[in-house]
Amino acid sequence: MSLNDIIDTNPNTTNTPASGEGYCLILAGGTGSRLWPYSQVDKPKQFLDIFGTGRTLLQQTYDRFAAFMKPENIFVSTCEQYLNLVSEQLPEVPRSQIIAEPLRRGTLASVAVGALIIAARRNVQASIICSPADQWITNEQAFQHDVNLGLNVVSQQDVLLTMGLSPTIANTDYGYIQMGEAIQEDLFKVKSFTEKPSAEYAEMFLQTGEFLWNVGLFLFNVQTILRTLIKKVPEYQVELPRMMSELSHMQEQTVPELFAMLPNLNIDMGIMEGNNEVCVQKAHFGWADLGSWDALHTNQDTGANDHFSDENGNLVLDTEAQLYQCEGNIVRLPKGHLALVCGLKDYVVVEENGILMICPKNDKAMMRRMRTEASLK
Repeated sequence: MSLNDIIDTNPNTTNTPASGEGYCLILAGGTGSRLWPYSQVDKPKQFLDIFGTGRTLLQQTYDRFAAFMKPENIFVSTCEQYLNLVSEQLPEVPRSQIIAEPLRRGTLASVAVGALIIAARRNVQASIICSPADQWITNEQAFQHDVNLGLNVVSQQDVLLTMGLSPTIANTDYGYIQMGEAIQEDLFKVKSFTEKPSAEYAEMFLQTGEFLWNVGLFLFNVQTILRTLIKKVPEYQVELPRMMSELSHMQEQTVPELFAMLPNLNIDMGIMEGNNEVCVQKAHFGWADLGSWDALHTNQDTGANDHFSDENGNLVLDTEAQLYQCEGNIVRLPKGHLALVCGLKDYVVVEENGILMICPKNDKAMMRRMRTEASLK
């Protein structure tokens, strides 16, 4: 099979994709450095059970989609160094559905290769939702409804779709999507993207009602995404056909060597921003970003950590702890360790692999410095 068998590679041609079956591509290759020292390079946050639920974030993500998707339609993309971790934590996922990338090339390359493999080996009309492996989602019934609605949109329209949630606070750590022209209920053209705005702009975004939080969920039909890559990113005009040729005679689980030739881009900057064919769907499930320690306290309205916080807003993560005159802290220690803390406010107290970090939870610069200095010792 060639790339021409999947799509019309003429960049001047636009086609309405045929209705395709729903697939999921879980991105599980990140290093989770902002949750250091609990999350470390050899076992980053997606492979950890942060809240002590009995399932890691990767496992919870898989469970979430397996509740309403065929297991054979769920793929996981990760780095080669995490292949064994994925296989250990998701034994129900065949090796043929785990895409092990030889090196990091940003989310755009992961999405491109995943879409290419699904199209070439499973379904040339597949509609795909691309999901991070490290999100916290509540109200899963609403999540299923929103995802199915989005998959239906991209299976019938030649658009790239992202999801957004109405902001509840003026958070400066999140990306924002400005809604433009309404297409149908809860579906809008994207007017603009803004990544991590200033406090002033975040407050303005909150007040106008025109902006949604970018929750990092992207949906597309394989034909639409592959045509967009060829049109928007010059390197893909050459590399996609060559990779398709490689796939035709390779083992099912192998990533083409030409993956190393792809540009290091994230999907937002690579093809979403400045693209008139991008739409946003207003979603209705609960969501919390787990990207950093202070983000664990953010967006309490989602209910993401209602069961883990005490009456003073201290977030104690699967840890034995006794806190006195403490407020707004995050505490996480290994099993068998007891935390006795008095008089702290808005701090992170985390121990892992012989490293104890005590730092103001909003001081990201100091956390980066601590991480760097620890790596040099």
